[in-house]
Amino acid sequence: MARRPSSPDLPPEDVAERIVDIDVAAEMESSFLEYAYSVIYTRALPDARDGLKPVQRRILFQMSEMGLRPDRPYVKSARVVGDVMGKLHPHGDTAIYDAMVRLAQPFSLRLPLIDGHGNFGSLDDGPAAPRYTEARMAPAATAMTQGLDEDTVEFVPNYDNKTMQPAVLPSAIPNLLVNGAAGIAVGMATNMAPHNLVEVVAAARHLVAHPDATLEDLLRFVPGPDLPTGGKVVGLEGVREAYRTGRGAFRTRATARIENVTPRRQGIVITELPYLVGPEKILEKIKEGVQAKRLVGISGADDFTDRTHGVRLVVEVKSGFHPEAVLEQLYRATPLEDSFNINNVVLVDGQPRTLGLRELLQVWVDHRIDVVRRRSRHRLTQRLDRQHLVEGLLLAILDIDEVIQLIRAAEDADAARTRLQQVFDLSEKQAEYILELRLRRLTRFSRVELESERDRLAAEIAELQEILGDEARLRALVSDEMAEVAQTYGTPRRTVLLESAGASAVGALPVPATATGGRASARAAAPLEIADTPCFALLSATGLLARTADDHRPTRPEGARARHDVLTSVVATTARAQVGAVTSHGRVVRVGVLDLPALAPSHGAPSLSGGVPLDEVIALDKGERVVGLCSLAPDAPTLALGTAGGVVKRVTTAEAPANRDAWEVVGLKDGDVVVGCAEVTDEDELVLVSSDASLLRFRASAVRPQGRPAGGMAGIALGAGARVLSFGAIGPGVEAQVVTVAGSSVALPGTQAGTAKVTPFDVYPAKGRATGGVRSHRFLKGEDTLLLAWVGPAPACATGSAGQAVDLPTPDPRRDGSGTPLAAPVHAVG
Repeated sequence: MARRPSSPDLPPEDVAERIVDIDVAAEMESSFLEYAYSVIYTRALPDARDGLKPVQRRILFQMSEMGLRPDRPYVKSARVVGDVMGKLHPHGDTAIYDAMVRLAQPFSLRLPLIDGHGNFGSLDDGPAAPRYTEARMAPAATAMTQGLDEDTVEFVPNYDNKTMQPAVLPSAIPNLLVNGAAGIAVGMATNMAPHNLVEVVAAARHLVAHPDATLEDLLRFVPGPDLPTGGKVVGLEGVREAYRTGRGAFRTRATARIENVTPRRQGIVITELPYLVGPEKILEKIKEGVQAKRLVGISGADDFTDRTHGVRLVVEVKSGFHPEAVLEQLYRATPLEDSFNINNVVLVDGQPRTLGLRELLQVWVDHRIDVVRRRSRHRLTQRLDRQHLVEGLLLAILDIDEVIQLIRAAEDADAARTRLQQVFDLSEKQAEYILELRLRRLTRFSRVELESERDRLAAEIAELQEILGDEARLRALVSDEMAEVAQTYGTPRRTVLLESAGASAVGALPVPATATGGRASARAAAPLEIADTPCFALLSATGLLARTADDHRPTRPEGARARHDVLTSVVATTARAQVGAVTSHGRVVRVGVLDLPALAPSHGAPSLSGGVPLDEVIALDKGERVVGLCSLAPDAPTLALGTAGGVVKRVTTAEAPANRDAWEVVGLKDGDVVVGCAEVTDEDELVLVSSDASLLRFRASAVRPQGRPAGGMAGIALGAGARVLSFGAIGPGVEAQVVTVAGSSVALPGTQAGTAKVTPFDVYPAKGRATGGVRSHRFLKGEDTLLLAWVGPAPACATGSAGQAVDLPTPDPRRDGSGTPLAAPVHAVG
């Protein structure tokens, strides 16, 4: 038992008489229930009809009263907060401003109701103070408040009984389903997902037309939530359960794609995030995961989000890891995949209830029918009153002279009103209206206007009476207004719905147990790291590097043209190995195969348009160029080199320094450069073609392997002023071709097309090393040199300097014949 404290103002003799004994348990129970009811009904839970909490409803109503329509200027948010707090919601400015901010955030609401100007916050940061921001009603808010002045809803007194406020808004928009809701009351909470306005209205119209429609019928119109931030909903079974019972859960997933973030590296670009998840939170979780080694294969993560392009997070993937599998790690270990629990607790007739989709739609449909009925009844009353006045005025205008004489003869206004009622058989309202009539209304035009207004009022009254008297007509009007709202404010769906994670292209990719904290993946189907599978490293004529996605050697069918580029070097390797880039300065530069983009398997002619430029992979000196690729594997064949001065050399690349990225493989004389390279065995033949059209072929066994510092040995005897243009190797049994392009030595490089000849390699006889070889091209008048030469596997294809295809002539069996004029200059042959 407890006693209430006595009042200090009472005299001592009356204190004992004012003490009341109460039961503490009963008092606590009563006080708690009052507090709980207050929180539930006046603070935390939305009304099922307009989907608004009291503070939100009061904000929109007060902004409407202040005239802050979308076509009016912005006003300071502090002014709105002050008016709402002073007139309707005396619970502190912070609570009001927080609610106002959420109504203006496009990432919180699917259809914002307030148009904010200034810093209204982001997913990671709060808004600026109300003295710095401005606001007005958004276009959708006008649909929420439209009809307040037509007796469409009940009004109740405010907290101090000095003004009136609506108990609910007319809400032409199904705000509860479109924008969702979140709130924590006492012993209960609500959490509702946003939906697409067009879909919800379509379901509501179906319910209006078919009151006995089932949930399955409505699901054809509302397949699932439509979140403001887009993304994906993974797993719809929980959504359907929530639509049935009012409780359920689903997973939201970010929208991501794999891109080449740099010419050498792929990355994961994230453009849409799960609902209410901010970019900074994602980056923080990625950093924590990488440091704790729960996430592997990530070399960096950056946020490029801005107001113009929206969300853009770039996660750079390390070489050697599958980007798809890394993305699956991110889904598991970061908020890029989040859970949303649906709990549709709302107020219905002042009582908290948990409703499914059909019940939520039914409450809003019933509310709109009641709003339209009340509005029609109000309009009918107004038009009947106006019709009554117009008819009386028409009677007065017909005999206006007698009306004027009667009014002049009356002693006062009351007497005039009485005489008008008696003489013209008018009601008190009609007589009063005639007394207040202005003289300018006594024109003939005014009479025509009144007759027109009388006819218009009669038609409107008949229509309103028909609406009120026919339930089907009323429901049809409600349905038409719903369709108009959807057309005016509706937007396309943003969220992709997936039945399960397996429906996604990345959903079935694997994550090892080491990347998930020791937990095995139920969907594991492939390794996280790229396997060391066989492939080919490719070099194109325009200086692009790439690798094949499998161990199929790229080939070009006979007669095919280059689609973008030609291959000048192809080396067999593995995905996690390294190859060497042989340069014209006699160096080999180490290149990781994983740093090269993998080309998708293609049939027919390959295209290196997706390759990486040489200067993005290796650093070259001024005037230095890459002449070919070589393998650095321990069992790789020897590397043969040919120089412009006619020197050849064989060297073993397996002896490359392990701690160096570049090293010399030939000692060049001053002014000499390497023009070509090839991996050879003793059975292969080496081929050199000089600028004076001499071609020499001999067995590779004639050149013994030497150490890296050695300068090589004589390969071809050059004539005066001649230099080697092409060096290569042909294996036994390989069908090869020789391409030579002749022209003038005095013309500017790249300006003359010249004449070209394609000849089978077999027609050239073999000679001994260090001899002059045989003639491979007969010069025409004006020609004195070869501009280009190439020896390699058939069929040969040529490209210009920009990679465009250049047609070569048909093969000529004459080894010393003349060439055929070309349509354009040739930059390279491969």
